[in-house]
Amino acid sequence: MAAAEGFLSHYIDLLNYASETGDPEPFLSESDKGCVGCKGIADHTRKFNVKNGSLKGDFKDRLVSVKEFSHGEEGRLFGSATLKTGTFEERVSPGASPVPQPASTGTMEFTLVSKAGNWVMYEMQINQ
Repeated sequence: MAAAEGFLSHYIDLLNYASETGDPEPFLSESDKGCVGCKGIADHTRKFNVKNGSLKGDFKDRLVSVKEFSHGEEGRLFGSATLKTGTFEERVSPGASPVPQPASTGTMEFTLVSKAGNWVMYEMQINQ
């Protein structure tokens, strides 16, 4: 399970990179092509990111703990992790007033699948 937890930590780093730069391609390359949650987050980071001025503050997700792992069919690994985010601001468009976002703790439900000996995010959802 250590390798899966290491992958999850790396994946969250890639999500944070996308929020900084607006470029979700690095985390999408670590995601299954059919991952609906991954595509949703990719679309969000293209619109809301530090590079275009729409994010400011402590927006990065931090992995607090992995609650559980369970094995499924076809080598899938299901799990749940706790993420924490600080206080930050979002702007819906340039020149718009910032919308404060409070610090929060959320849960990431995920499914990993092994492809070519490496973990890939098969599906995920973050609930805050």
